[in-house]
Amino acid sequence: MNNSAGNTTRLLGAALRALLVLTLVCGVLYPLAVTGAAQALLPGKANGSEITADGKVVGSSLIGQRYDLPLKDGQETPAPDLDWFQPRPSNGLGTNSVNTQYELILSGATNRSGDNKELIDWVTAAKAAVVKDNSVPGHTIDPDDVPADAVTSSGSGLDPDISPAYAELQTRRVAQNNHLDVSQVQKLVKEHTDGRVLGFMGEPRVNVLQLNIALKKLVEQ
Repeated sequence: MNNSAGNTTRLLGAALRALLVLTLVCGVLYPLAVTGAAQALLPGKANGSEITADGKVVGSSLIGQRYDLPLKDGQETPAPDLDWFQPRPSNGLGTNSVNTQYELILSGATNRSGDNKELIDWVTAAKAAVVKDNSVPGHTIDPDDVPADAVTSSGSGLDPDISPAYAELQTRRVAQNNHLDVSQVQKLVKEHTDGRVLGFMGEPRVNVLQLNIALKKLVEQ
């Protein structure tokens, strides 16, 4: 019986030592090593790909954000501030009342099928709004020219980028509202268009936050 108790004590002691060693290696030393390597080699990515403007962190290049007017009494969602380039819709989980502000906790897709009536109605309304918001005197947007990313959210609902086609569609409205030449705004879009990763992966894209930061600088000149 004493021998059995001694074996149990030894096993418990070995288990405790293993727990302490593994906690030290896996819970302290490994995270410190990975964090140190990340900070040394890729500090920007390790810190969340932060974007700064005027000396302040204004967002991340990985997470979209909205550009809206102040919310008025009686409004469920604020109206877009049309002085700025607008991002993709952010309501990845459902209707206009869900995840309208790129809330990280609500990220996700609707998983609705292409023939879902609610989705069709929402996309139809969104397309009409895009046409209305971006049509300016002398230039009316053709509904057939509205790209898919202008009226649908991404799989996560947090996409920070839009297609060059959607950015181009917005240039006349942005130019008019900010008293700029269309050519100036189009040049800005071209300068902030990123190509495919490694030349063949993904699609060309425009980061909305970085584009709007550049737009602000242009307006203030």
